[in-house]
Amino acid sequence: MKEIRIHARAGQGAITTAALLGFSYFNEGKYSYAFPNFGAARMGAPMNAYVRVDNLPVRLRSQIYEPNYVLIMDPTLLRGFNCFSGLKEDGIAIINGKEGLELPKVKAKQKVYIVPATEIALRTIGRPIVNTIIIGAFAAASGELQLDNLVEVIKKRFSGKAQEGNIAAIKEGFNFIKEKAKK
Repeated sequence: MKEIRIHARAGQGAITTAALLGFSYFNEGKYSYAFPNFGAARMGAPMNAYVRVDNLPVRLRSQIYEPNYVLIMDPTLLRGFNCFSGLKEDGIAIINGKEGLELPKVKAKQKVYIVPATEIALRTIGRPIVNTIIIGAFAAASGELQLDNLVEVIKKRFSGKAQEGNIAAIKEGFNFIKEKAKK
């Protein structure tokens, strides 16, 4: 079983991120379970969303304490929370931020990718909603999901300009990581 933990603030699209990832895995023949966890339901409050994926039906319903992957939508959360807590020895973290972002110490085999998702979102979507960029970056970094599949999921979820912008965003997030890997 693979587990993904998403760190965000309420209103940043973490629940949508989890749902889109769950549908994407389902389209690739996997069983997935996506769910949120939050306290006071107010805009801007720290919250988590989770995704579990397996080749067998997912029955486990607890929070994720030892994720394979961590997706961080808001880099300010790194200041007050240990977002890397429990990240597996060979885990991957995708962080919305700029180069030079101060990171906690990570283990030797863990990989951390910093993606300028807010900049990409403003350019492609016109709003600072970073979830589809982070999903694209996750797919490229993990190798778990195909870009064509992600585009199809976006087409089912969004329409009009939102669809166009999110397709461009997911592709840019994916390509950003692919370019990083070449260097």
